[in-house]
Amino acid sequence: MANDGPAGYLYTMSSTNKRTHFGYRDVTEDEKPELVQGVFSSVANRYDIMNDLMSGGVHRIWKAAMIDWLAPRPGMRMLDVAGGTGDIAFRILDRANDKPGDPSHVTILDLTEGMLRAGLERAEGKAFDGQLAWVNGDAMALPFPDNSFDAYTIAFGIRNVTRVQDALSEAFRVLRPGGRFLCLEFSAVTVAGMDKIYDAYSFNVIPRLGQMVANDRDSYQYLVESIRQFPEQERFAQMIREAGFGQVKYRNMTGGVAALHSGWKL
Repeated sequence: MANDGPAGYLYTMSSTNKRTHFGYRDVTEDEKPELVQGVFSSVANRYDIMNDLMSGGVHRIWKAAMIDWLAPRPGMRMLDVAGGTGDIAFRILDRANDKPGDPSHVTILDLTEGMLRAGLERAEGKAFDGQLAWVNGDAMALPFPDNSFDAYTIAFGIRNVTRVQDALSEAFRVLRPGGRFLCLEFSAVTVAGMDKIYDAYSFNVIPRLGQMVANDRDSYQYLVESIRQFPEQERFAQMIREAGFGQVKYRNMTGGVAALHSGWKL
């Protein structure tokens, strides 16, 4: 696991008074990374179990759709950001390894060491020898050269980044010409009436599940709030374009509960 800096992760402290949100709280930009690390350090060991419980297993269908749209091929070099538990990386390699050709490689980057440790434990015994790298780092300051990867994926992580536009610009920078950006994230419900049901479930059930299963209500309260703070589909698509990507498209999942955004470095 690669790391750097006094805090054990790659993050450029700006020491500014700029404000941002942490759920519904107003915090400084300097405060947010540590708060996000606290959330995911707390829930790392129960993260995948909670995903199944919160979504009724539907997150697996969304992730399968993400891999289908990515269509990983042998020999590709890919970066999975905020992917500490390895869930997306394992799915990518399972798909790529089904085809003959040179081995593919996925670099997994996460801000939180606890999530990376959980992923390393999950990777034990899997047939991915030499195909995975684990990096403790920041999506806003990726520790990779320009034009390094064929694809960049991020699933349910970009809404936790302090400056989303900076993360998108970094994604564009590290992708090779012709490279693909693919982001799966919770989004804005588009089905009339479903939004009220979803809100009631999110705010009343998910924090209680967090308390019961992970002994952490506050972290799951934050996760629910962070979804409401994230840009809706069209606005996020525009942000991806502003980072330099072309052919930007998105697909709604389960009535917009989640959305899958795609862009290309042309």
